[in-house]
Amino acid sequence: MDIQVGDIVKLKKPHPCGSSEWEILRVGADFRLKCMGCGHQIMIARKLLEKNIKEVLLEYNNNNFDDEMSALYHQEIVDMYQDLL
Repeated sequence: MDIQVGDIVKLKKPHPCGSSEWEILRVGADFRLKCMGCGHQIMIARKLLEKNIKEVLLEYNNNNFDDEMSALYHQEIVDMYQDLL
């Protein structure tokens, strides 16, 4: 299963606050998740997370983010250069 930082997943069992949606903060052998309801953060083993995911609600698209950040950075440089002239 391809899970990346920034994805929002829905787990089979809800958190005690009532929310079943979690944001992925860190990936690796373990995952760091943040509850979308109350903000509580947990660490969970990859195997256990992959077993308990019901669905991936929102996939973070890194390519669009990089393009937007690149365009913003380019515009800031152009603005700084024009201020110097």
